[in-house]
Amino acid sequence: MRPVLTAEEYRRVEKAHAGNLIEAMDRAGYAVALAVVRAGAGYGSRIVVLAGHGNNGGDGYVAARYLRLRGVHVVVHAFAPPSTPLAVDASQKARAAGVPVVELGEPAPADVVVDALFGGGARRGLPGGVLAWMETDAPVVAVDFPTGVDPDTGKVAERAFVATETVTFGSVKTGHVQGVGLDYCGLVTVVDIGISGGQPSMYIAEEQDAPRPARARRAHKWSAGAVLVVGGSPGLVGAAILAGRAALNFGAGTVYLAVPEVDLVQRIAPEIPAYTLDRAESEIDRFDVVVAGPGLGEDDAATVRPLLAKADSIVLDAGALTPATLAAAREGDADIVITPHDAEFKRVTGVGAGSFAIRSFATHEQLTVLRKGNPTMITDGGPPVLVTTGGPELATIGTGDVLSGMIAALWARGLGPTEAALSAAYWHGVSGAELGESETVTADVLADYISVHAW
Repeated sequence: MRPVLTAEEYRRVEKAHAGNLIEAMDRAGYAVALAVVRAGAGYGSRIVVLAGHGNNGGDGYVAARYLRLRGVHVVVHAFAPPSTPLAVDASQKARAAGVPVVELGEPAPADVVVDALFGGGARRGLPGGVLAWMETDAPVVAVDFPTGVDPDTGKVAERAFVATETVTFGSVKTGHVQGVGLDYCGLVTVVDIGISGGQPSMYIAEEQDAPRPARARRAHKWSAGAVLVVGGSPGLVGAAILAGRAALNFGAGTVYLAVPEVDLVQRIAPEIPAYTLDRAESEIDRFDVVVAGPGLGEDDAATVRPLLAKADSIVLDAGALTPATLAAAREGDADIVITPHDAEFKRVTGVGAGSFAIRSFATHEQLTVLRKGNPTMITDGGPPVLVTTGGPELATIGTGDVLSGMIAALWARGLGPTEAALSAAYWHGVSGAELGESETVTADVLADYISVHAW
């Protein structure tokens, strides 16, 4: 997992660093110069570096020096004279290399703009000269953070640069991946400048964190993972079928549905057996994991609750995300995963779905929370793990039902609840992104495509 630090924690690490800070700044500025080249700069290109007075501006001066040595036409527009020893040193070396330095003025034509102003340090009350540069049509390379983006929350109070690429140092920061940070930061490139450490406040999931258990050679359909999907109220049966199909396609050996209208399920999805809700209660011991909620209407929720009280492992989704249904699931001391989006989390808890609230709720209720969004956030009370593989292509009705089926399949196949939630979210995002490259992502297509990544 990739660690994510708050900006304050990284500043603490920087202050404690005992190494050569001039060398660290040189590495940082060189990395910024390489990002400018990636943005299209070459011999004869016009590059404008907007430099603040602090060390963020110092990184910009170093980048300008390296670009000048490459033969690029680069000019530094200084917001203010350098005010730190490191920035003074960097500006002097840039001038000695022939880099012109002028006061920050009106926007000038540029092929690439480097935002080395404040690194997120200025979030409101931005000077008019800075705001004018935010209108540039040129690609923007931001140093650490685009100016205007809060480095801890990722929020924008007024306006901010929209970067093509943001070059940051040591680790990803919380503001890169929260709020609208992802929208303003563009590609976030983490560069090792010799300063590392710190206590992460969250992590980003990588492929190695998303396992998919192998099926034993002697497995049979009930030993390979058995899932019961409960929901499918009249007019909503498709949601339960999507969850069931997803569980099958993601490796569960047996999947049944418990729905009010059994005959309808058998006409639409004959490959999935179905029970009535009252019969399902007597069959609950046969299943490793119960998914409750896909297509569950309010009229049927009360009927479902006694069933949940007898289950050992439960995924609560959609219509099951209510305080009463959660309380019923808690009666049997089950392991529980809940999968709310922001509004559903507030419906269950009464508070917003911030990272602190999610972590506190998971700790207090002793369950796993998967808060759907971009990024998706998962926690069982420990530091949250972010899943960033998905994108806007998944903003389609029914894709959440597919995710709940995937979680149940992995859980039934042998993963723990938190690990199953994380892995399912990761491959759900990968599948959506791959499909989105060639077609519109709909839940029925997604429910089939996920089988590509089931093993």
